[in-house]
Amino acid sequence: MKIETVASDLTDTARALEAVAEAARGADFVFAAANADHPAAQVQAGLSALGIGALHGASSCRGAMSAAGHSTKAGLTLFVLRDAAGDYGTGRAAFGADGARGAAQRATEAALAACAREGEVPDVLWVTATPGAEEAVLQGIEDTIGTAAPIIGGSAADNAVAGAWYVLDGQGTCGDGVVVTAMFPSVPVSYAYQNGYAPTGQAGRVTRADGRRMIEIDGAPAFDVLQEWSGGALPSPAADADANILSAATLWPLGRSAEAVQGIPTYLLAHPATADASGAVTLFADVAEGEAITQMTGTTEALAARAGRVAAQAMPRSGAVAGALMVYCGGCMLSLRDKLDVVTGGTAEALGGAPFLGFFSFGEQGPMAGSGNRHGNLMISCLVFGAS
Repeated sequence: MKIETVASDLTDTARALEAVAEAARGADFVFAAANADHPAAQVQAGLSALGIGALHGASSCRGAMSAAGHSTKAGLTLFVLRDAAGDYGTGRAAFGADGARGAAQRATEAALAACAREGEVPDVLWVTATPGAEEAVLQGIEDTIGTAAPIIGGSAADNAVAGAWYVLDGQGTCGDGVVVTAMFPSVPVSYAYQNGYAPTGQAGRVTRADGRRMIEIDGAPAFDVLQEWSGGALPSPAADADANILSAATLWPLGRSAEAVQGIPTYLLAHPATADASGAVTLFADVAEGEAITQMTGTTEALAARAGRVAAQAMPRSGAVAGALMVYCGGCMLSLRDKLDVVTGGTAEALGGAPFLGFFSFGEQGPMAGSGNRHGNLMISCLVFGAS
């Protein structure tokens, strides 16, 4: 197996594609992370002409990062994998009448068919979906292949939470859908999925909710409770306008308990996005009535250092690495743009200088010990390919 990453920071999409084309030509698998300012159709057409076996792409918040550094400008970054002894297949499906769950089933079936491994369980699945129904996407994949395989990936992103995100494969693009790559690599894979936050001790239970709209906590308006727990860190809604609390809540997310690891609680995060005059709060992840939640808090220093720690946890015991894919929350990235050298440097050091691509997402997916494949926010996932 051979892996390399190649990037262009050119704003002209045609020239950016020219700059990365030769590195990707004829590869067995390519993951493309593109700033959403690069038009989806043009990126897809340029890459699909390169004879790539399994092409998988998504828009990334303001660019991407790699061992060579980071770009939060025009960024077009490719993770290029060559593995003649492995099998890789990609499938794409738009969300339709069968919903996100049905689309994920169709995309997974197409991915398995593309690598002629129908009826088999992949070693790992790499997934990118447009935001809004990630829990249903995970369900749809597991409907097809069961729960044994790790599902790792991130939600497509844009530069202003404006819905300009997209996903693509070798057949086309969509702004409301999912792309799945089934991977049967010739080398072992290892992975990790974590967050960089700590519990504050403030906790309660969701008493009214509707999907991603949290209405009450312990019988009180959800926003009022979060405002108290965070010490007034969140902007309040007006009587006639919702408050955008996304940026302020980056350092004050909510944790939902997952399985403890060696007696230490682990948390899957949900990122509050808006609050309305009734006190209801919308999130970037589903919550259920009766679910216990904990106020979490973080610092930009901790978030910057966490990427390297997650990469270190994902390392194989042999220490031999061909390359890695990382998903790093776009919201976290935006809150520490002046510390991205720490993020990239720590990741590169943990991976021993192996090539990697870090995708800035609007939702993160990965396997949690004892809890299966889960969707969360403000998380980091890392998939490492061992050296052959």
